[in-house]
Amino acid sequence: MTWVASMDGARTVRDRGANMRAAVVDTGTFSVCEVDDPTPGPDDLILEVSACGICGSDIKTAPFLPAGTIMGHEFSGTVVAAGRDVAAQWQIGTPATAMPVSGCGTCFSCVCGDVARCTQVEAFGLGGRAGGFAEYIRVSARETVRFDGAPSAVGAVTEPLAVGLHAVARGAIKPGHRVLIIGAGPVGIAILLWAVRQGVDEIVVSDPVASRRTSAVLYGASSVVDPTDDHPGEGFDVVFECVGSRGMIAACLESVAPRGRIVVAGVCLEEDGFMPVAGVVKDIDMSFVSYYTRQEFALAAKLLQQSKIHVSDFITGRGGLDDLGRLIAELGSPSNQQKVLIEPQQVLVG
Repeated sequence: MTWVASMDGARTVRDRGANMRAAVVDTGTFSVCEVDDPTPGPDDLILEVSACGICGSDIKTAPFLPAGTIMGHEFSGTVVAAGRDVAAQWQIGTPATAMPVSGCGTCFSCVCGDVARCTQVEAFGLGGRAGGFAEYIRVSARETVRFDGAPSAVGAVTEPLAVGLHAVARGAIKPGHRVLIIGAGPVGIAILLWAVRQGVDEIVVSDPVASRRTSAVLYGASSVVDPTDDHPGEGFDVVFECVGSRGMIAACLESVAPRGRIVVAGVCLEEDGFMPVAGVVKDIDMSFVSYYTRQEFALAAKLLQQSKIHVSDFITGRGGLDDLGRLIAELGSPSNQQKVLIEPQQVLVG
């Protein structure tokens, strides 16, 4: 590859007209094929993807997405091209990670940093803008942060960590609170990490998978519970639902204290029934959360780069694009995995 300056002022290190490899949705499964390289708009960047994490929402939504979708919203990489309006600010070769959304840049939601709520938002990897299960991805420079001082692949953990930060902020937890986290997958562990940083001493984590309960203890849980054998208890000031299955909100209502808060971060794609009177009697608040603000994303990236949040044990598996279908199938059942990364630059051997 050589550095190439295009006529419109964009900078790139890859010849135009090249094709990249990507894992695309094909009737609910995945196939790896060649697609056109992305081209940056005036205020866009192109990242060569170092790693892209598999999210639980990927597993749930893949069967419903149109054929040809490139999924993946937890990614990091290196800048290989910059649009004409941002080329002066972004040098080729800069390690970076980006929010998987792009907004208009001028509405109230965009200006205050809540880009996911922009009425013109493009969400990556959900059938609109292509996601990170590809060799290259086009991102908005406005929503991109530099990621120096740590391995590039670690930057892919920024996104789930930001999800946890947003949920904790909505829960308004503080020292002295009793906290229950239902589900010790990546989102549950991310919430646990932030809750520990907030100085909360009593954090109970409930998960049926033994290895995940072990991870929760390592990351600071005061106690863990196997919900198939025991009940986590009642009287919790804040309860986080991180599973996204039927019956979980009812379980939260049972465990939350009067005047407590429930934060629903799990992605449930089916109707769920619960008795609202349980919340009425306890006079509780219940919030549903998704994504995060620009500021929360930047803070998560900053602490990762400074090694103030350690995620070495959080990344439990890696694979290439050709492994994506198999890994998503395996993660569809309870397992001991936490965050599994796809590294698109891996070359299939044999």
